[in-house]
Amino acid sequence: MQSLVAGIHQFQRSVFSEHRRLFEQLAEGQQKPQALFITCSDSRINPNLLTQTDPGEIFILRNAGNIIPPYGAISGGEAGTIEYAVSVLGVREIVVCGHSHCGAMAGLLNPAAIENLPAVRSWLSFAETTRRIIAENYTHMTDPQARLTATIEENVLVQLEHLRTHPSVAAALSRGALTLHGWVYKFETGQVFAYDVESGQFVSLAEQAEGKRGRGELPSI
Repeated sequence: MQSLVAGIHQFQRSVFSEHRRLFEQLAEGQQKPQALFITCSDSRINPNLLTQTDPGEIFILRNAGNIIPPYGAISGGEAGTIEYAVSVLGVREIVVCGHSHCGAMAGLLNPAAIENLPAVRSWLSFAETTRRIIAENYTHMTDPQARLTATIEENVLVQLEHLRTHPSVAAALSRGALTLHGWVYKFETGQVFAYDVESGQFVSLAEQAEGKRGRGELPSI
């Protein structure tokens, strides 16, 4: 705890004083984030550091496994956060970002590891589709690390489908006011991979952006 308190003092002395006008502007006006960033609770991920964004630029939703329950499946904060971001804040982009070495996805693959964690088991039921996809379609994949990576990627796609069941998202998508993105962050290398619809694969975000520039398109966030 002492390190946290010391960090606050350091923030107030240097960071806040250096960016005082930014924080004053944030207090004076309404927040206008450009994107809703949905990612895992894992302490090794810092969305603002990863995207190099300032306070007020992204709206963040975090939970174990970057899971989005289908609309109406549970009365939780995820649905309210998504609805507020889309309908009130008017975000035009939503990113679902998984990450390497995800403990939630490892638990999904190994139920015995979470046998004594009933709340975790219940929460991971919203990734049951992910588990079935891996169990039935990846029987050829025997390497544990490769299997975990495949699970992380498939889960991002499953959660994007859950996201589409939310009325605010469906309405915004139908009028072309919203774009969805599936990312996987490999924190040991700093790479981010984005799902490419045309190839059906996760490709380096840098590679995807280069391809769009080559086609004369503006890269997504």
